[in-house]
Formats: sequence, structure tokens, C-alpha cells
Amino acid sequence: MNKSKSKKNKQTSSVWGGRFKNDSSQIMKTINASIWFDKRLAFHDIMLSKEHSNMLYKKKIISYKENNKIQKGLNQIKKEIKEEKFHFSDELEDIHMHIEARLIKLIGDAGKKLHTARSRNDQVATSFKMWVRDELDTVLILIKNLQHSLIIQAELHVDTILPGFTHLQPAQPISLAHHLLAYVEMLGRDKTRIEDAKKRLNKCPLGAAALAGTSFPIDRFYTAKALDFDSPMENSIDAVSDRDFVLEVLSNASIIMVHLSRLAEEIVIWSSPGFNFITLPDSFSTGSSIMPQKRNPDAAELIRGKTGRVSSAFYNVSTMLKGLPLAYSKDMQEDKEPFFDAIDNLKICLSVAEGLIKEMIFNVSSMKKMSELGYIIATDIADFLVKECNIPFRDAHSITGKIVKYAEKNNLALDKITLDEYKKIDKRITDNILTVLTLKNSLESRNSYGATAPVMVKKAIKKAKSRWLK
Repeated sequence: MNKSKSKKNKQTSSVWGGRFKNDSSQIMKTINASIWFDKRLAFHDIMLSKEHSNMLYKKKIISYKENNKIQKGLNQIKKEIKEEKFHFSDELEDIHMHIEARLIKLIGDAGKKLHTARSRNDQVATSFKMWVRDELDTVLILIKNLQHSLIIQAELHVDTILPGFTHLQPAQPISLAHHLLAYVEMLGRDKTRIEDAKKRLNKCPLGAAALAGTSFPIDRFYTAKALDFDSPMENSIDAVSDRDFVLEVLSNASIIMVHLSRLAEEIVIWSSPGFNFITLPDSFSTGSSIMPQKRNPDAAELIRGKTGRVSSAFYNVSTMLKGLPLAYSKDMQEDKEPFFDAIDNLKICLSVAEGLIKEMIFNVSSMKKMSELGYIIATDIADFLVKECNIPFRDAHSITGKIVKYAEKNNLALDKITLDEYKKIDKRITDNILTVLTLKNSLESRNSYGATAPVMVKKAIKKAKSRWLK
């Protein structure tokens, strides 16, 4: 798509020029123009215009011949845009006026009839919704792809022991697969939020005109169905002033990015030498210009960094909307740049996260080694005291704390404390305590619904495939 500056290609807007004596100043044209970012709506606007024209013909507002000319002209414009032969200019403000001006130039007076019974207000809202709808379909596919990569890795690591953390301190041994499935669940909620947002946005504004509807005998149900909307919007004022769908999608995008950022943060931590839980692929790492040994997790860091960028788009648009009276104000033109930027960054972050998960190598021995530190099976001792020795949990918790304190003081692992030493701490402790002092037993004992025992994780993987990958 070429930005034309030549006099030959210069076009002057006349859509509202009859009211004005003088042309807008150049600086006014610059601030008023949205063409350089809203041209991505071109194909949706053409689709919308084709169906609007069909409806005008169906209702005998334009003739068969005029509709035929409009259809051919719009097809020609679509071809020019695809082939990057279409010229853009600040003079015509936005993609909608560019298409209309070019159509009039191609087919003459028939092109001037296309805007009958519509306004740019309902036209913009409709084409924007159509674009958003298609983008959300892409986002849903990308989420599913990431879930698939996580599930594949989970299947390989059901029995891999990972130290689970709270406060970034070793807490309890868990299955690596169980940890990965937590992100599958987060992304699953993200999918349902996107699907819900799609349902709510799928009402058609077209036919609301500027704000009050139209006196022409149009068929809004026809155009809504032709453009794959569920129905027309019920209120013409709401139709042109509604940007709830923008806010809702940006809110959903922000939540997805928070989930991706948490994943990215763990990738950064896990790839550091202090953890060494994962080795990042060359394809998603960078080096240093001065330190030849470095393998930097830049891909994960960029996901983490872009989260603020996506989240800020919601506040950008909500702040713009909060003071607007009904119905349309030019402020609403400012919804698109932050929205487009947010969706672009969301898509690339989902794709990068998928690549990272798919190609990273998990260092199982490092995970097991850290799992053996920090008295990570202390909770198992407390549970044993409750179940085996009939000690109330709060008392068991206190006794276990004394055991850990003794181990720390004597620089012992919990499984290196003798039975006699255990009984000196509390005489109610039985011989069977030695059976719970292994990571494997700890993992397998956590067999409640949704827990980390391998037998439960295998069921969870099967269920996750059924819920999210079909």
C-alpha cells in the first residue's frame, strides 16, 4: 500500500464540504486522518458495502444496474488493495472515505448512492466489529496451539518431580506435568472469555445511520445475516456509541497477557544458572555483544515486557470513553490504534510462547536435586502424624516444625534423621514415619481430585485434551 504525495494522485474530500467555505488546514487534516492505521479494515469495509448495496437493491432503493456497478467497482478496489496499487492520502481521512471516493471515480454516480441509508458512524462500528471477530478467531487458534504444546510436554513429564513453590520458596514436590497443566487451565479460561466476548459483540450496528436510524425502508435483518451477525443491534444510539466490545476484548487480552507473563517469568527464572530447570532453544534465545558465554531469555522477557503495553490499551480506551455523551464523538477514533497494537502484540506473544514451550528442554536432574533441598516433604510428616498417630493437625504442624529445626541445627536431611531421634522429638511418632520420607511417596500420596499424583495427572491430561483440543 503506497502513500501518495503527488498532485496527480491528490484527492479532496467532499463528503461534508458543502457546509464549509474553506478547506481544513493541513495540520487539521493530519490530526483528523486515521487512514494510516484503519486501512487494515479495508476488506471488511468492502464486504460490508457489498451487502449494504445488495440490501438497497433488494428494497428497491437502487436499481439492479446500479448495484451491479457497485459490486464490480468494489471488487476492483479490493484487487487494487491486494496488489498494493491503491493510493492513500490524509485528504480522505479514513479507509471508508477512500473506498467511497475510489468507487465514485471508477463507476460515477452509482457510487454516490452507496452511502444511502447509512452513516460512517454505523459503517465504522460494523466494519470494526467484523475485523475484531476475525481476529478473535485467530487468537483462539493461537491459544489452542499453546495449550497443545503444554499438554505434549506434560505427557512426557508425568513422573518428573519438580519443587513446587510458594513465595518462590520450595514448598512441596509436584509433578512437572501438573505444573504445566495449570497454564492449560488458565488458557482455557481465556478461551471461554474470548468466546463469550464474541457472542456479545456479534450484533450488527449497520442501519443505525448517524444515531437516529433512517427513513429509508431498509432491512437491517438482511444485512446482519449476510454479514454473519446474530441480529441487528436493538437501539440505534447504542449501535453507534457502543465500544463495550473493544473494552471487553482488551480486558480479556490483558488477562491472557498476565498469564503469559507469569509463564515468561518462570521461564526466565528456570533458565537461570541458579535453577537450571530448562535449557532454552537457540531459536528463542539471544547472546551478548560483550559476554560470549551468555544465553539470554529475551523471548520470555519481551513477553513479560509487552504485558504492560497490552494492559495499558484498556486504560487508554476506557479513559477516552468515560467522559463521552451519547452518541458518537470523534474521540472514538482513538479506540483503534491501541486496540490494533494490543491484538498484534497478543498474537505474537502467544506464538512465541508456543515456540518456547515446544522447543525447550527440561533438565530433570536439576529439578530433582532442588526438590531434595529445603525440607520439601515436611508437610508429608505433618500429614503422617495426623493420619497415623491421631495427632490434631495444629499439634502435628508444631511437631514437624521442631523436626525441621532439629534437622537444620544438625545439618541433616529429613530422611537422614534416625527413628530414635524422631521419637525423642515426640514419643508418639511411630516406626512407619520412615516410609513417607521420599519424594516419590510424597508425590503419589497427593491423589485428591485435581492433585499432583501421577495417577491423577494422567486423568487430567486426558480430560484436558477432551476439553481444550477438540
